[in-house]
Amino acid sequence: MERKSFADMHCSVAQCLEVVGEWWSMLILRDAFLGVTRFDAFQERLGISRNVLNQRLTRLVAEGVLKKVPYSQRPPRYDYKLTEKGRDLWPVLTAMRQWGDKHAAPDGPPIRMVHTACGQVSEAVMTCSACGEPLSARQVRVVRGPGDRDQLVPPARR
Repeated sequence: MERKSFADMHCSVAQCLEVVGEWWSMLILRDAFLGVTRFDAFQERLGISRNVLNQRLTRLVAEGVLKKVPYSQRPPRYDYKLTEKGRDLWPVLTAMRQWGDKHAAPDGPPIRMVHTACGQVSEAVMTCSACGEPLSARQVRVVRGPGDRDQLVPPARR
């Protein structure tokens, strides 16, 4: 099945999906955040075919989410490391993990995040960058931004 391209959509969610929306991409990135860097380790952990893994890694490198760092010249071998652009996906993966922990993990969370500064198990919480208060969908309103060429924000209801 051919995947639809979102390249022409002027929506930040669509553009994110254009880069990391393939099924395996987020799992590859999950493992990269867990410290996996080698092709064979990704392949073994995920059970993904080598050709699909190669396609996904190639795409993530082309998009600047991962970078290839040589560790052997003969034969040529590479580590796949997160770039700053890739590390910026941490909140996205964390939100997905926390949603899965809450709604799709009947035996409880498979992993826990421990805050290194205090040593406690922690959940990420979205907060307002201006006042520090917690945010939820019901506590925000959406307004047009400078890149809203397609009028993504619907007109207000009367």
